[in-house]
Amino acid sequence: MFHPVSFFIGLRYLRGRSGDRFSRFVSYMSTAGITIGVLALVTVLSVMNGFEQQLKERILGVMPQALVSQPGGKVAWESEPPASLTGLPHVGMVTPLTRSETVLQSASSLSAGTLLGVDPDAFEPVGYYVTQGEVDNLTPGSYRVILGQSLAGQLGVDVGDKVRLMVTSASQYTPLGRIPSQRNFVVEGMFNTGSDVDKQLILTNIVDAGKLLRYKPGEISGWRLFVDDPFVVTELAQLPLENGWVWSDWREQRGELFQAVKMEKNMMGLMLGLIIGVAAFNIISALIMVVMEKQAEVAILKTQGMTSRQILLVFIVQGASSGVIGALSGGLLGTLLALNLNSVLSVLGVKLLMVGGSLPVVVEPVQIFLVIVGAIVLSLLATVFPSYRAASVRPAEALRYE
Repeated sequence: MFHPVSFFIGLRYLRGRSGDRFSRFVSYMSTAGITIGVLALVTVLSVMNGFEQQLKERILGVMPQALVSQPGGKVAWESEPPASLTGLPHVGMVTPLTRSETVLQSASSLSAGTLLGVDPDAFEPVGYYVTQGEVDNLTPGSYRVILGQSLAGQLGVDVGDKVRLMVTSASQYTPLGRIPSQRNFVVEGMFNTGSDVDKQLILTNIVDAGKLLRYKPGEISGWRLFVDDPFVVTELAQLPLENGWVWSDWREQRGELFQAVKMEKNMMGLMLGLIIGVAAFNIISALIMVVMEKQAEVAILKTQGMTSRQILLVFIVQGASSGVIGALSGGLLGTLLALNLNSVLSVLGVKLLMVGGSLPVVVEPVQIFLVIVGAIVLSLLATVFPSYRAASVRPAEALRYE
């Protein structure tokens, strides 16, 4: 089979001869270093993707992703949401919502949280995580609430117990001083998302929430927007809104958390990427050794008619082959390890003290492709200087003492 001469000789140098054991050892270590670096980077990024996806589902999936209201914080509740909101890109659903910060008091403890007044007939994502009770039982005038299990445990209450909700924003002045709006509610049920949302959210009927907040009949806090990806709120927040609507979204409460996750993900990628960089420097060392050993052979090849460009390609092929082999094998092994990571940890006897007892893993093919391509490009760059040195060999000087 025909091969370009530079490609053929480069692969011959990659395999080496029996006397070139040390050079081959350095080359193999370079390949192994790139393989380990890419494997670790793919595995860690897949786990970080899983954590990010889990946070999106368990926190942003149940919290109000975006709320559109009027400057006064109240809007009229209509049978159909405004067309200007339903027509926004990435918005799949619009539901009414009444929201406020509140203080909860039980017979034994005191806590704070976010009160969400929802329409039981509309879509409510918290309903997927309810372990006791039903969202449909939050009927108008029943004054029932559904608490997170962590919040209920902190208050020491169970289903059927009473808790007092107090809203300082709806306080009124009396001869005894300023008194917050308050009322007793019955615990209808509990939900468990496996996140700190369980310590924060409180669900009740939208009408009962409006009465607690001293809203007029038919008033709500605003319209809740459900988007296909919570991260698109950055883009949507830049769009102009009609009728003086005011935009707010999850970044006001959870923005710092996801910024921290993103920063941690980037730093882990940078640190593991340095492993690939170290392996690339090993390629430089191995190629320089090969160039020094094969100066006479390079000179002979030049006297046989090979150009400096062909000599350059010979050593680029040799050095880049280590990077290509290492990147492809590392990407494949990393993908296999990420997909079977929980099984491997189980075999090793590692116990995970978390919800579900397993690591969340999300393998993104595009991300793996970019990691592999980045490792190959870095390996190619590492071959430039040694290959240029080889192409600069002068036959007369190299063969002077041969």
